[in-house]
Amino acid sequence: QVQLVESGGDLVQAGGSLRLSCKASGSIWRINVMGWYRQAPGKERELVASITSGGNTNYADSVKGRFTISRDYLKSTVYLQMNSLKPEDTAVYYCNARVYGLDSWGQGTQVTVSS
Repeated sequence: QVQLVESGGDLVQAGGSLRLSCKASGSIWRINVMGWYRQAPGKERELVASITSGGNTNYADSVKGRFTISRDYLKSTVYLQMNSLKPEDTAVYYCNARVYGLDSWGQGTQVTVSS
């Protein structure tokens, strides 16, 4: 089992930057993929970015060129660097870890972008 704790959410003006962190603990050696999802009020949870154990990354079209996902294996932490933030990026951001098809989720961190 994997436990995830996110941090870094905040209120920021449009055009600003934030870095989210997700610290993993537990059976971290079994993690295949880690990712960031977000859920805005009244909307479905959507994938923002993911990174495999081999370092392959995947991004939603809406964040390509603005967000970067990275992974520090020594610190068991995944980061999401978010630049050029837009009001439509406002959401609760959740960290996800997938182990052989089973998902673990963090508690979420709020990102609010003001116009």
